[in-house]
Amino acid sequence: MTEQAITPPYTPDPLLTPSAVPGAWLPAPRPEVVRAAAVAGADARRADREGRLSPATVEAVTDAGLPAHFVGRGGEGAGSFSALFADITALAQECPSAAWCGALWAAHGRFASCLPESGRRELWADGPDARIASAVAPPAGSAVVTAEGLRLNGVWECVSGARYSDWILLATPVTRAHPEHGRPEPWVLAVPTDELTVHDTWDATGLRGTASDAVEVCDLLVPAHRSFPLAGMLDGSGNHGAGRQHRAPAQLAGGLIFCATALGAAHALRRAWSAWTTEGVAGTGGRGLCDSPAARDALAVSSARIDAAHLLLARAAFRADTEPATETLTAVNQRDAAFAAGLLLEAANHLFGAGGVHVRDAGGDVQRLWRDVQTAARHGVLRMEPAAASYARAEQSWPHLA
Repeated sequence: MTEQAITPPYTPDPLLTPSAVPGAWLPAPRPEVVRAAAVAGADARRADREGRLSPATVEAVTDAGLPAHFVGRGGEGAGSFSALFADITALAQECPSAAWCGALWAAHGRFASCLPESGRRELWADGPDARIASAVAPPAGSAVVTAEGLRLNGVWECVSGARYSDWILLATPVTRAHPEHGRPEPWVLAVPTDELTVHDTWDATGLRGTASDAVEVCDLLVPAHRSFPLAGMLDGSGNHGAGRQHRAPAQLAGGLIFCATALGAAHALRRAWSAWTTEGVAGTGGRGLCDSPAARDALAVSSARIDAAHLLLARAAFRADTEPATETLTAVNQRDAAFAAGLLLEAANHLFGAGGVHVRDAGGDVQRLWRDVQTAARHGVLRMEPAAASYARAEQSWPHLA
């Protein structure tokens, strides 16, 4: 009897195979990102304390190619969502604030590709490494169309990395010169950072080094070629980039890229907490908390939650790169990113709660990383309520949720 080849009933997802990186289900981060992570990690405590990334960290993240990820360098095409997810997760294990800024600079390069050709040439006149911040949700301020361009005014809150960026994308309602043209429509305007004011307003619980400050624009004339409709950016239809990733809706991978910072911080928190529990703790006779059954339970359950979140996000990144960007796929990825964020919050809070009073040292890495997970995982993009509504609409077409 001749032995026949057996065809498996499914194609294994390569991202779910453990790679050479311990605890990861993605290709290893690029060497440039590993080097940037070392620089950022050496500065992480100071960045948290002073609320600023160092120039060396900003330069290292830029040199690692994160702002150019979806732009391309030296003839290279746009990078993938999976590669960006792997890079940000690795960087966040050393400095979540640097990872958050790097992730946004990468994402905003994709958004800026919605500009008309002359606007893209101006924005990237000095090369693909331009750092781009944004404030697009919700639109703020106001702009009026004139013969010369768009007259912009307003204040935009929580612009991550604003003071480290070369350009800022600002979403605003645009009013035509004559009211009969209809209601204002949200557009996105690209403004050089040196043409606006950055106010020192960021004093959050975590991600303190992102310096997510407010920016203000006063009566600035923005050329029309530096503007595009917000709707085309959100659904991918207005993007002029050549890569498949450019045509993807913003929400297809937006949540999982935001959550990558929380994931990296949670991995680092688990390691820092585990190391801390082996040390002698006051009130325990010099013993470490690792002897406590409750601490062992917290470590086991929390590490499982972190790994489960990692698997969900890795699969979502793989789908974003390989499957048709349908409404259903976008909703499923939103759901998985929001659920993964909840798992990471549960893991971080379980570890923090099991540590007792002594883990709450304001200067310790455990508290710092716990705060970073809280801030990153609670971002509005990762809220379950809108993700659940999108999922229900896509999967069951419930009309009352529309």
